[in-house]
Amino acid sequence: MSSLLKSDCFEMKNEKHTVLTLERFLPYRLSILSNKVSAIVAESYHDKFALSVTDWRIMAVLGEYPGLSADEVSEKTQIEKSMLSRAISKLLQRKLIMREFDSSDRRRSILTLTDTGLSVYDDIVPISYEYEQQLLKCLNKQEQDQLSELIDRLYIHADTILL
Repeated sequence: MSSLLKSDCFEMKNEKHTVLTLERFLPYRLSILSNKVSAIVAESYHDKFALSVTDWRIMAVLGEYPGLSADEVSEKTQIEKSMLSRAISKLLQRKLIMREFDSSDRRRSILTLTDTGLSVYDDIVPISYEYEQQLLKCLNKQEQDQLSELIDRLYIHADTILL
């Protein structure tokens, strides 16, 4: 038998264990939404530029923050380091980014977009903004602002939670 324990958390309990209602579990929902949104945007640039979602995220961060180290890119994108390393190698081989070494610390490399990388970036940014506008069309301006504020609050709060 199942009984509803907390309706606001959608937690169910049966005789053996607590059941996680995955489709209502916020981390799962955010992950699925992120994957869905990223996949749709990626379709718009994958065929033309042969970039993965990871490749584009790296380029997007470097377009906004040129001169980051790989560790800083990892921190901003939350891409796991081994996956990031492979993507950076691919982008370097394709000459979409370049790596230089910090003159004061030779262990630290600096990543920037090349001219070709900047050209690709300039082509993809408007596509990304257009998709964002299409996605947000279902919300009015007040709801869009509220959603942005709520996401910011969750993002900040997530860093304070220790499990």
